[in-house]
Amino acid sequence: MENILGYFGTYTPAADGAIASFKFEYLSALGFAAFVIFLGRAIVRHSKLLQKYAIPAPVVSGLIFSLVVSFIKMSGAMAFSFDVTVMKDLCQNLFFLCVGFGFSWKMIKHAGGKLCVLIAVGACLLITLQDLLGVAIGNLVGLHPLLALQCSSSAMSGGVGTASAFGPIFENMGAPEATTIGVAAGTLGNIMGSLIGGPVAAFLISRHGLKADPNDKPEAVMSGEATRLDNGRMISMFAMCLLLAALGMPIYMLLDSIPMIEMPKFIGCLFAGAIARNVMEAFHIKFYTPEVDAIEHMFLELYLALVLMTIDITKLAPVAGQMGVILIGQAILMALFGIFVSYNMFGRDYGAAVMAAGNCGWGCGSGPNAVANEKAVMDQYGWHNIAWVLYPSFAVIIDDIYNPIFLSLFGSFLVR
Repeated sequence: MENILGYFGTYTPAADGAIASFKFEYLSALGFAAFVIFLGRAIVRHSKLLQKYAIPAPVVSGLIFSLVVSFIKMSGAMAFSFDVTVMKDLCQNLFFLCVGFGFSWKMIKHAGGKLCVLIAVGACLLITLQDLLGVAIGNLVGLHPLLALQCSSSAMSGGVGTASAFGPIFENMGAPEATTIGVAAGTLGNIMGSLIGGPVAAFLISRHGLKADPNDKPEAVMSGEATRLDNGRMISMFAMCLLLAALGMPIYMLLDSIPMIEMPKFIGCLFAGAIARNVMEAFHIKFYTPEVDAIEHMFLELYLALVLMTIDITKLAPVAGQMGVILIGQAILMALFGIFVSYNMFGRDYGAAVMAAGNCGWGCGSGPNAVANEKAVMDQYGWHNIAWVLYPSFAVIIDDIYNPIFLSLFGSFLVR
């Protein structure tokens, strides 16, 4: 029996009070991810409520899957885990590379410098408010201020990556278990961001009677290239994405070397994609947008499925109390910020509503959440090119520059 199980993963018998565990190898884990994608799409397809509030399909099925796995673990029967670390990293980086590849200078000129400034101001304002609110609530519930920061912009705007990076830093500054609390908060933030964004956009669209511009279509459609995908072009574009991802590593190295700033790896890929796109346009080098779009959507769906299905909800129980109070406050802040600040700052139109959904995504989770929220909204209500191409990538860049700086300075001030 053990020989058979060995083909699918690694079995560890129960010992020293720990229950038996089984870790699926990566191909078996990808099979479960495929099931999560199919299940999510089926559930959303048959639920008018989920369609109305534009909840991303992998979020729905991924949560169901992780709840089932956690229930099995809590029952004492078996603890299941999945070998998906490398696949998650690959999916995230290739996805953001494709997002960056859509970041054309022509698009920025079309959007206007004013919108870019407002996006930057809005991102910095949200991060500042998250930390001020988190520390204030932390003081009320008796939580160490650095742990409160871990439940604020560190985990919310920064996501699990930033929370993991600042955990050891805050622990050395006197905040015990900062890494555990930050990762738990970031995990819940991913869920919150996915669940808040769609309803916020749906509320704004309904309240203000907003409609998508029928002439605003994806770039591939506007260029007349979206009729069919070509095998040869797909291979070329996939190879190009792999090459650009590798070229993103020295960019990541340079950015991560900036003092007091913790940069995630995908920022290097995002910059590599943006630089390559504009260089190729300047030198009239041929590329194929439909194939890049297809690669982008595939890796987004797979990334979300892998992240949500591997959440270990049992690890959140010990830190649920004080952390939960702060996260409820952060969720309320994010929803109100999206409705009353983002929407008004970004133009009070349909695109502003879509960007508000994206704001909820990265403001309570991560960049992929922002894009997933926007995609779900646009699938239901209509396309908006600037919101799709410009907002998530630009807002995440601002976040990844300002957030680590503010966390470092504010954290040092709090422990003086």
